[in-house]
Amino acid sequence: MKLIRDIRQELKAGADEATRHSAERFFKEEIKVYGWKTAAVEKLAKATFKTVKDLPKAEIFALCEELWRSGYMEETFIACTWAYAVHRQFVPADFAVFERWVNDYVTNWAACDTLCNHTVGDFLQMYPQYLGKLRRWAVSPNRWMRRAAAVSLIIPAKKGLFLKEIFGLADLLLTDDEDLVQKGYGWMLKAASQAHQLEVFRFVMDHKEAMPRTALRYAIEKMPPQLKTEAMKK
Repeated sequence: MKLIRDIRQELKAGADEATRHSAERFFKEEIKVYGWKTAAVEKLAKATFKTVKDLPKAEIFALCEELWRSGYMEETFIACTWAYAVHRQFVPADFAVFERWVNDYVTNWAACDTLCNHTVGDFLQMYPQYLGKLRRWAVSPNRWMRRAAAVSLIIPAKKGLFLKEIFGLADLLLTDDEDLVQKGYGWMLKAASQAHQLEVFRFVMDHKEAMPRTALRYAIEKMPPQLKTEAMKK
């Protein structure tokens, strides 16, 4: 489609080598990136969405899929912005689309979090009957699916929602050997602690012997010093 070609042309023309090298330092894995600052990509995403906002959601999702396929970070961010922009139109069948995007296209933590924090997180608040599907993600051989299971609940967790499901996912991910998964579920617990501090503290204390220190530190980050000290005791 001409719009996608135009976006890619603009991304190539506006690429900055220093920004590209700076971005690459944030990832262990190899990434594809043009070299745009995040704020500039967000501005481009919002501007270009104006040209597609009146299309049927299925057509917008098809454009998002085309952007995802490229593997470029900036195109991923645009796809996530467009998908979230139509969140009021989400229907239950969209879960399968989001699940496929995570499984087929997500290859780094930034793409995972950008899609899951808002798009998947909002979907789950609209259709909480799909929360159980995250348990399948949590035992996937794909580490990005496992991280996605946790980070999809970050925003709901901050609102005090889904505590039972959060603890269930943390149990499944507890001894995961991938540090980015550990950080993901630790972040989820930290978010939940904002509304349920004592419950999260008790969870951490009950599981601290098995919980990797990376996850534990994330989980208790927002807690008062005395609780942090207690949790960190050997």
